[in-house]
Amino acid sequence: MHSYLRAIGFSEIKDRKELEKILSMIMDEPTDKKTYKINDHKTVTEISKDFSKHIGITIRGEYDDNGTFHLGHYFPYVKSQYLSTNEEISVIKRVDTDAYTVMCDDVRFGVSLMFYLQNVIDFLSGEKTLKFDKKFPIYLSALSTRGKILLPIYHDEKLRKSNNAEIQYRRNLIAEAKKGNQEAIDSLTIDDIDIYAMISRRAKHEDIYSIVETSFTPYGSESDNYSILGTIVEVEKEVNDYTKEEVYMIVVNCNDVIMPIVLNKKDLYGEPAVGRRFKGTIWTQGFVEFSSENI
Repeated sequence: MHSYLRAIGFSEIKDRKELEKILSMIMDEPTDKKTYKINDHKTVTEISKDFSKHIGITIRGEYDDNGTFHLGHYFPYVKSQYLSTNEEISVIKRVDTDAYTVMCDDVRFGVSLMFYLQNVIDFLSGEKTLKFDKKFPIYLSALSTRGKILLPIYHDEKLRKSNNAEIQYRRNLIAEAKKGNQEAIDSLTIDDIDIYAMISRRAKHEDIYSIVETSFTPYGSESDNYSILGTIVEVEKEVNDYTKEEVYMIVVNCNDVIMPIVLNKKDLYGEPAVGRRFKGTIWTQGFVEFSSENI
């Protein structure tokens, strides 16, 4: 059973029988259905059903020669209308299932971002003609099974402008360092030493979250799991049409990257509000726009 089903309002599913009832309903009453014929004997299909405005479940599997559907796997999803980034990508097929992981580099995160690909059929349909040296629009989203709300850090206008200038300078250094610029690499090394010394000094008498405003770091052994700390820019409460459980869609700004995060109301500690911060662990997924411009 998928561990992130509870995030979209299915926290009371207790056994496989209840799950199969939901999967059968998705098959019978889909919101969307996409197919791609790989060869004469294999047709890959994605069947999706929305359970609220932004959340739902997708089933992916294959039809055989007799028209029988064979379930490969399923996953809960969050639909995002926010363009998070625009980068070159690498698409990697997972070994255990017919799912795909996408990797891209965005200097704003400071790490190589890996996320679960939502629209696999779109990728398979254009895989042979896609130009991967081009940049693709990426709409990131995430699911979480635990999170908490933190108060914001106060900034006056002067300090905000100063911080923005420092952030932009550091991003430029990272971009140059990736190109092999030795001066940029040396500058980043010195900056890291200074930052470590500053944090060590201030952490003796300050809470760490009054020093670190946002962060995005890998979490656990799964490549698409991260620990995130970001500023809330929008909050929307939704109700799962099937279970009537309440979930929060919290849109977070982390290092200038916008990403909606959905979690069950039961799993959120604190009251979300615009300007406050969200801290939690997330499973990252994304919709990549495989447009004709990249073919």
